[in-house]
Amino acid sequence: MLLQDWKNSGSYYSYKNYKIFYKVSGEGEPLILIHGFPTCSWDWNKIWNTLAKKYRVYAIDMLGYGFSAKPTDFNYTIASQVDLWETFLKEKGIATFHILAHNYGDTVVQEMLARLKENPEYEFDIKSVCFLNGGMFPETNLPTLTQKMLLTPLGFILKYFMGRNTLAKNFKKIFGKKSQASEQEIDEFWETIAYNSGKNVIPKLIKYLNERDTYKIRWREAIQYTAMPKRLIDGAVDPISGKHMAEFYKEIVPNADVVLLNEIGHYPQTEAPDKVLHYYTEFRKQIL
Repeated sequence: MLLQDWKNSGSYYSYKNYKIFYKVSGEGEPLILIHGFPTCSWDWNKIWNTLAKKYRVYAIDMLGYGFSAKPTDFNYTIASQVDLWETFLKEKGIATFHILAHNYGDTVVQEMLARLKENPEYEFDIKSVCFLNGGMFPETNLPTLTQKMLLTPLGFILKYFMGRNTLAKNFKKIFGKKSQASEQEIDEFWETIAYNSGKNVIPKLIKYLNERDTYKIRWREAIQYTAMPKRLIDGAVDPISGKHMAEFYKEIVPNADVVLLNEIGHYPQTEAPDKVLHYYTEFRKQIL
């Protein structure tokens, strides 16, 4: 599916007077897909149609991402993105669902699970969680140089020098050598980032890396001490959150269910969509 077709097949709703892009397809049990940084729901395009044959699939572009509003005066916290998701789910009448998440989305899920862990009356019933590569544990997260610089006061200057070629350079480092993004994919990724003057909010969005340090125990325990089935499907050669993160996950998560994808990097759903679909389908069959 072309990016423009993806956009045209989506819809918008209003959240606190902000325009939020979302997409819904399929029939069956609800499955919500939560995207990563700095991209958007378009990340799921290679596996979307297959998933929609089995599930009712929902995705949104969170605030600051993709085709949604990117206000410069918004406090972009993980909690604020969970609030956004909770409002969306309530509007759609969804109380019970499964989750597939990637990168930044993993941390959004950790906050959801923390709320569930801390509140027996939590209004959402999360049936299962499948994580893709993400820096869920600051002890193992190895951000790129660009990410580190964006966290400094120089970040608001650096944004002016960021462009499509910057993204291509960074993605080349974090994708597997044999599964590199195509030139068209880079163009499409960049289009979603730049949409609505997106460069202006990137230094604000990336502050979530600091939140991971602040809430590391709370968010770690959210994975360790919630009871629903969980699986990690991890691109092993990802320098940010590859095999080293998966090994830590196995050490600290009880009965950890981990699948390593050899030679695959930070974006498994783009680099190896068939493998992600295979291991996600296997996971769902195991928990029936």
